[in-house]
Amino acid sequence: MSDHPSPAPVPFNAPDPLVCNGAALRKATRRVSQLYDAVLAPCGLKVSQYSILVHIARAGSPSMTDLARAMVLDRSALAHNLKPLERDGYVQTSRDPLDGRSRRVELTEAGRAKLTESRRLWKEAQRRFEAAYGAERAAALRRSLADIFSEEFASAFSRG
Repeated sequence: MSDHPSPAPVPFNAPDPLVCNGAALRKATRRVSQLYDAVLAPCGLKVSQYSILVHIARAGSPSMTDLARAMVLDRSALAHNLKPLERDGYVQTSRDPLDGRSRRVELTEAGRAKLTESRRLWKEAQRRFEAAYGAERAAALRRSLADIFSEEFASAFSRG
């Protein structure tokens, strides 16, 4: 035992995370992703991968730029997230026949099958979320979040 007293702990005076909209949204997003990932685990997809497959299926054969815009991602993040889906044979990219500089992405047959397989699990995750949070609150939350990820909100935020 030392004769010197130990130094007093340094107080941690971080601001309340619920004061910062960005921090609260990021925490909520991480928690929901963890919960959905656990439900989707039997099919081998994460909720982010499921979302990519859904967006591609809706669009048919979107350009990388259009897909990134629809998902509110930058192109490099989209490319990073597509790699495992491409490696596993669920999506394929090809040169746009009308614009050789652009790439298009589409589901493969295996990707369509994986989307069908995973949809049941995703519906279960949705059911659990609404059971825990409430169906009306969940619908109101989706509407609010859609406002926040809209281009109009981004423009208003940028104007200050």
